[in-house]
Amino acid sequence: MEWQDEGTLIASRPHGETSAIIEVFTALHGRHAGVVRGGASRKVSAMMQAGSQVAVRWRARLDDHLGVFHAEPLRSRAGLMEDRLALAGLNAICAMLRFALPERAAYPDLYALTQSLLARLDGTDWAGDYLRWELALLEETGFGLDLGRCAVTGSREDLAFVSPRTGRAVSRAAAADWAPRLLPLPAGLLGQGPLLGGELAQGLAITGHFLERELAGLHHGRSLPEPRARLVDLLTRGL
Repeated sequence: MEWQDEGTLIASRPHGETSAIIEVFTALHGRHAGVVRGGASRKVSAMMQAGSQVAVRWRARLDDHLGVFHAEPLRSRAGLMEDRLALAGLNAICAMLRFALPERAAYPDLYALTQSLLARLDGTDWAGDYLRWELALLEETGFGLDLGRCAVTGSREDLAFVSPRTGRAVSRAAAADWAPRLLPLPAGLLGQGPLLGGELAQGLAITGHFLERELAGLHHGRSLPEPRARLVDLLTRGL
């Protein structure tokens, strides 16, 4: 069994004395793991950092084997190490991909969106893009939210809340006395202008709620990865 692809390295861990097991989020083969011979050496491990873009060739005797990667670095994102917020964003993206995606399932649209987000990390004002990336992550894994119209009235006007149970939008009028039990829906998440002030925190609370609820069961009740919590803290501190 053999294939070639390109992807982003999202995790690496030692394997024996000289090798490493890496996980790569690829365009055509999804999240895929394999052994890199000599991957524990100083020279190779320096190139195999989370976020690195790599060309990989995977080989195995049978399709369900772990297999061996031959990886060639294409682009390093080491420059993000000097930016605390950008590094937190990179770590959160890698951790959430590992947490949310099953192995060996292709997500070409999510892959393209992830590459776009990673490219923006060395700039500014990417927090809203990260939030929308989490919405896409929910959509791609089968837990997309319905924010287009009110779940009660069917109206598209004055959508102000999200039901924490159904993931559907609710208008301000329809919410009435139930409003305290619902999640505030920021207008910026509906494409109605930028995410201002506390709207970013509200949006991340929505995606966090559903990511935790829908995906934690796949991980024996484990909470969302700590790198996401650190990023949310940095993004929303002082709002």
